[in-house]
Amino acid sequence: MKKIITTTKAPAPIGPYNQAVLSGNTLYTSGQIALHPETGELVLDDISTETKQVMENMKAVLAAADMTFENVIKSSIFISDMNNFGAINTVYGEYFNEATAPARETVEVAKLPKSVNVEISMIAVK
Repeated sequence: MKKIITTTKAPAPIGPYNQAVLSGNTLYTSGQIALHPETGELVLDDISTETKQVMENMKAVLAAADMTFENVIKSSIFISDMNNFGAINTVYGEYFNEATAPARETVEVAKLPKSVNVEISMIAVK
């Protein structure tokens, strides 16, 4: 059985999908980009600020499922330019304890929704 997870503290989906789906004890999130949930505007000041907004959106989705970053077992990071890897990694790292950080891949892609620079999705378990 699946339960749809939604919150107004993260951006509403821009297509036919949900912010996250809980199946049993496992949460599957959709990718988050740097849309500000209250204004609907993209936060693209610089790559660090953009990544922080993505992580704050993800934090809100996890909280809606009564989870935190400690519950995350896998992250997928999609970036438009591998030259931004260091800055993205620095901000991302602020949200995890390095000793218990999840598995992860980071992939450069040709283009992301709304032409953003970074999108992150996660899998978490209670």
